[in-house]
Amino acid sequence: MKIVVVGGGVAGLVAALSLRAAGMTPVVCESARELRALGVGINLLPHAVRELTELGLGDALDGIALPPERLVYCDRRGRRIWDEPLGLAAGYKWPQYSVHRGKLQMMLLDAVRTRVGPDAIRTGMAFERFEPQERGVAAHFTDRNTGGSVVIEADALVGADGIDSRLRARLHPGEGAPRGNGVRMWRGTSRYPHILGGRTIVVAGGRPGDKFVAYPVEDPAAEGGPTLMNWVLEIRDPQPGEATDNSYRPVAVDEALAGAAEWSLPWIDLPELIRGSTGIHEYPMVDRDPLPRWSFGRVTLVGDAAHPMYPMGMNGGSQSIVDARVLAWSLAHHDDPVRALARYEDLRREPLNQLVLANRELGPEKIIALAEEVGGPVPEEHATALSQGYKQLAGCTTAVLNSRDSWSVSPVSR
Repeated sequence: MKIVVVGGGVAGLVAALSLRAAGMTPVVCESARELRALGVGINLLPHAVRELTELGLGDALDGIALPPERLVYCDRRGRRIWDEPLGLAAGYKWPQYSVHRGKLQMMLLDAVRTRVGPDAIRTGMAFERFEPQERGVAAHFTDRNTGGSVVIEADALVGADGIDSRLRARLHPGEGAPRGNGVRMWRGTSRYPHILGGRTIVVAGGRPGDKFVAYPVEDPAAEGGPTLMNWVLEIRDPQPGEATDNSYRPVAVDEALAGAAEWSLPWIDLPELIRGSTGIHEYPMVDRDPLPRWSFGRVTLVGDAAHPMYPMGMNGGSQSIVDARVLAWSLAHHDDPVRALARYEDLRREPLNQLVLANRELGPEKIIALAEEVGGPVPEEHATALSQGYKQLAGCTTAVLNSRDSWSVSPVSR
């Protein structure tokens, strides 16, 4: 079975690896002319790490990432509001990892080229449209290197091309631009000593637009020494009524310093962190409304193309990885791709739609928003209930993840 995957990001590459592991032939078509190690930090929760481990990538991931052990919520003064263990420390069979997104993508890209073949990734291929066929689907691309048209026939077509998915736009015309909440995120990475014990993700502040996040994405060369620190400073848009700007503009150091001027956290020197950043960029906080349908015949969506969500609860990238694995599992268990994609959607769409809506209501970060409202920590049992309720919605409580069956499948012949 031949599957064309539109998009060479994390979701698309994991889809390719999962499809290949199930005995299928994936072809990844990426619009960029070159795949490079771009981006900032990303957290992979244990449910995503399990999938990568079962793909045989556990050791490679451990070599480029750091396993955080604790999540700490603080107020604007850096005082603890609530904290919880993460990964193995929380009782999961798999760790959580913080990693630079570019390093993760390059690791996955190398794995695809090794396992599927050097020609499995076709770059400079801008998706245009698709045409259903009697026993397949024809995907139409523009080759950005030559300007020519390319048609690839396959058994199924998968859109993994992100929040601005061109395939999603074909399936749901007229949807328009992503939906913003008036918050801009200034993101960067900087060499900085570990904070709060060295294996901590810290979230300080309250509601979106009044928040600071920091966590290391690699182990330091020496204990307690400088490491690559990912940081996010949220700024409320002074003119939220304007159209969302999705340009990811560069932010000058002086502008970032001015935005952080009112923050004073005892466990980090924000000016030093900002000045040491190799590049700071602005990302609007955006999502899209949940879709009533992902799959149309032999065509479907995964990852941010299917369910882009606000970055609450660290679930966006992790759920994209699970999508890819469930997709391959479904295709392996049905001879008919149409039935397979319908089964994949049955398993994933409604839970992910609910997660998108939960993130609009702040997800687990409702804990610090409530603390800001009442002027102090919320009761421990209330915070625990909020955190566990979100994990249950995301399908990643320790009880569920540690006991459920694997999405791995033996190779199938078609």
